[in-house]
Formats: sequence, structure tokens, C-alpha cells
Amino acid sequence: MSMQSRLADGEHVVLDLRTHVKALFGAMALFVVLLVAAVALVVLLPESSARGWLLLAGGVVLLVLLVGWVLLPFLRWTTSRYTVTNRRLITRSGIITRTGRDIPLYRINDVSYEMGLTDRLLGCGTLVISDATDKAGVTLHDVPRVEKVQVTLHDLLFTADDGTDDGERPPREPRRGGR
Repeated sequence: MSMQSRLADGEHVVLDLRTHVKALFGAMALFVVLLVAAVALVVLLPESSARGWLLLAGGVVLLVLLVGWVLLPFLRWTTSRYTVTNRRLITRSGIITRTGRDIPLYRINDVSYEMGLTDRLLGCGTLVISDATDKAGVTLHDVPRVEKVQVTLHDLLFTADDGTDDGERPPREPRRGGR
């Protein structure tokens, strides 16, 4: 089922993201190591009557490592999406058990980001979204172009605040406190 078919009338996708490929660097490095180990196992194992069993045992171990530490992270990466529409933030993830959360934009109180040195070099970061619900906010890790995403979200929030949207969203609750 495509994302477009899940949208309400008048709703459109503004941003459709998945985590930065940085999330796969460890899995890709391990894949190379496992590939080298498999070649070394085949080439360096001496000819003997037990060679077949040793190759089989080594192959099973390498296959388990490949599935657990390379394939699963890749599947998690491909099945995780962050989508921002003109009305809500949508997060979806999960390989077998899908989990998701939708936050209407009018419920979002704050959008901030964090970028470490590696994140700055790679152009990604962590987006922290606080909303006006009892649940904890949402932390989106390894968001590509995180500064641009934050600015886009702020633009959508301020558009909703100044009344220039399509008028189908409930008004924001007034902020309480000293401001």
C-alpha cells in the first residue's frame, strides 16, 4: 500500500525520508570482513578428509553472522520511513511487526536537531520533536539534511499558525506561561 493512498483529502507529502545510509556503515564493513573470511576459509583450509565438514561449519557460522548483523540492519533501514505531510508527521518502521506514529502538526511544540562531528561531515543528524501529548516526543536518528528538514517543519508549523493553510485543521491551543 503506497503512502499516497493513506493520505486524507487535501493532504500531500512534503518530505519522504529514510535514515541516512550512515546507519549501514557498520553492516557494510562487516559484510566485507565476512566476505574476506569466506574466501580465506576456502583458500587457506588444507586438503583433508575433514575439509568438507570444516567448510560447512564455517559457512554456517558466516551465514548466521551475515543474516544477523548484515541483512537485518539493511532490512530495518529499508523498512523505516519518516514522512512529513502538510498536516502530520508520520513514522513507520519494522520488518515483521510494523510500528508507526502519526503526530498532527498542530500538536508539535518544538523541533530541534543535534549533529555530532561525524553527522556534520555526512550531512545528517538527529531530529528531536516535542509534541503536546502525554507520550514522549519523537527522536528521529540519522535524518539526512537534518537542518533543512527542521526548517521545512518550522515553515509548515508557522504556516499553520498564521492561518494560511487550507483551514481544515483545528486551531492551535494557546501557549501558557510567560510568553
